[in-house]
Amino acid sequence: MKLTRYSDYALRVSLYLAIHQSRLVQISEIIEAYDLPRSNIMKLITDLVGAGFLESVRGRAGGIRLARPLADLTIGEIVRHTERDQPMVDCSNCILAPECGLICILNEAKSAFFAVLDGYTLEHVTKNNPTALQKLTGISVT
Repeated sequence: MKLTRYSDYALRVSLYLAIHQSRLVQISEIIEAYDLPRSNIMKLITDLVGAGFLESVRGRAGGIRLARPLADLTIGEIVRHTERDQPMVDCSNCILAPECGLICILNEAKSAFFAVLDGYTLEHVTKNNPTALQKLTGISVT
């Protein structure tokens, strides 16, 4: 399964916030760190705040942060939200769709994919990959 760019960006933002969980983070900081398009990230942040994944604090000293502890945010939950339950294959114009046996198989594969992602939290990623995260931030992750 190939994830959309929207999911990719959501995971990047979530990881960045996970390693900076002790403070509010400016959106511009994330955009600069990953060299991401500002308009896309602004839309994404609004969506993730609305969905309860992130909190936004307005004002001069404002910024964003994760809305829940790292151990409570699964990778599957984030991806499931950003992918919006898209089918793996668009069968709407296929003449075989009503009787096709592939649809059930693909749905089962998608369920297995999300089951694996549901088994991992942001805490797993930050604790198990400190070297990669140091490259992103230049800080030591404990």
